Amino acid sequence: MLPPPIVVDLNDIKQKLSVQFRPFQRSFQFWTRAIDIYTGYKVFQLRVNFVKDVQKQEAMWERQHELAADKIFSMCFDLGGFFLKIAQIIGKPDLAPAAWVKRLVTLCDQAPATSFHTVKLVLENELGLSIDDVFDRFDVVPLGSASIAQVHRARLKGDKGDVVVKVQHPGVQDLMMTDIRNLQAFALYMQKTDIKFDLYSVTKEMEKQIGYEFDFMREASAMDRIRKFLYKTNKRSPVLVPRVIRDMVTRRVLVMEYIDGVPIMNLGDEIAKRGINPHGKVAVAAKQKILQSLTLAYGQMILKSGFFHADPHPGNILICKGSEASYHFLFISFSVALLDYGQVKDLPEELRLGYANLVLAIADGDPLRASESYRELGIDTLSKCENEQQELFKLAQTMFDTKLPPGVKMLQPFSEDSSIKKVAVQAFPEELFSILRTVHLLRGLSVGLGLNYSCAEQWRPIAEEALSQAGRFKGAAVTLA
Repeated sequence: MLPPPIVVDLNDIKQKLSVQFRPFQRSFQFWTRAIDIYTGYKVFQLRVNFVKDVQKQEAMWERQHELAADKIFSMCFDLGGFFLKIAQIIGKPDLAPAAWVKRLVTLCDQAPATSFHTVKLVLENELGLSIDDVFDRFDVVPLGSASIAQVHRARLKGDKGDVVVKVQHPGVQDLMMTDIRNLQAFALYMQKTDIKFDLYSVTKEMEKQIGYEFDFMREASAMDRIRKFLYKTNKRSPVLVPRVIRDMVTRRVLVMEYIDGVPIMNLGDEIAKRGINPHGKVAVAAKQKILQSLTLAYGQMILKSGFFHADPHPGNILICKGSEASYHFLFISFSVALLDYGQVKDLPEELRLGYANLVLAIADGDPLRASESYRELGIDTLSKCENEQQELFKLAQTMFDTKLPPGVKMLQPFSEDSSIKKVAVQAFPEELFSILRTVHLLRGLSVGLGLNYSCAEQWRPIAEEALSQAGRFKGAAVTLA
């Protein structure tokens, strides 16, 4: 008797091969595009040096930035995942050329949504119940979809209020780790050739932080911890933090209370709806109050607790109507909500206090204290310029304050006048990257709102309190004129 014929499922084999080769395909796509963008700039730098007219040079640079912006946008959009987060980091007015910002800002809230059929399977597998047994209502269309997960509005059985259900995209973790390792290799090359900054340590911290984002149980714990801290520290918390629905949390599913609001970058439109000039004095005062609320919350989290939300990009900040944490300014009543606690950081005590010392140095205009803080924080620099102390202080302002130094409109690491060109940062503690990124995102918000302010100045009393409690407050030293 002949054995039964072997049935080969060609589609199944094709799908398995596709999954296995996908990381190699992504790596190839990244390197071909990254090399194209990089060499484009290097060739352009040679060309522009032959042009003596300053206005022509500026026009040529603008055109080059526009060409690069289209390529960077295409790479981030096509690859998605981790590169959407990269777009959020570099697509800010203070950090990148205007052409880059104009193109990349549209990527911040765009990510392909997982089908509802797949979402339903993930939910039922994680919760161990049918979706109809858990929810009275579940919106099929997501409120939004980001690189790691998407969120749906729903209502639990027997409840009157709505909840948000966060569901992880299947299979995204392996691809994101591939993307990060490619970026690490590119960062190593860049820091050896063009940017004298320890970029590799920054990408290592990104790898660690993004790895944490795939554990929603960790995120729920972080959200609960920060919520309790802010509500305990203040009579009225400067920001709203969603309440976790405790028995509705797994590694890939997170259910929390729904907070109704509008994204912070739509604040001008919301103010205009109330018949108020979005550029007038009332609107500016409201924007300042919102920024003060966010900055106060971050100052308390970073300097007082050391445990903080490390991802304040515009998509994670909502402006809400009246609530228990509302601020009232003339005809405008609002509160600020801080969402998404996938990226949080728990600073070691020495770094928390070292950063408090640096905050005081920046707030007081004290370059000597700033230099001491660099050593205390483990930031290793190498400088051959004559005014080393002033350049170190300028670099501290650029990296760790929302208000840029005088004469600096954005960071230009390729410019010969850049502090990063004059002062090489040879070692940068990985843990500090979360603070660096948080400050830069806050700066991007302030630029987007049309405001220029110093978070270091607002954080001065919190930093003084942190150092005093540790018995390390020295007071101010010599300041810059």
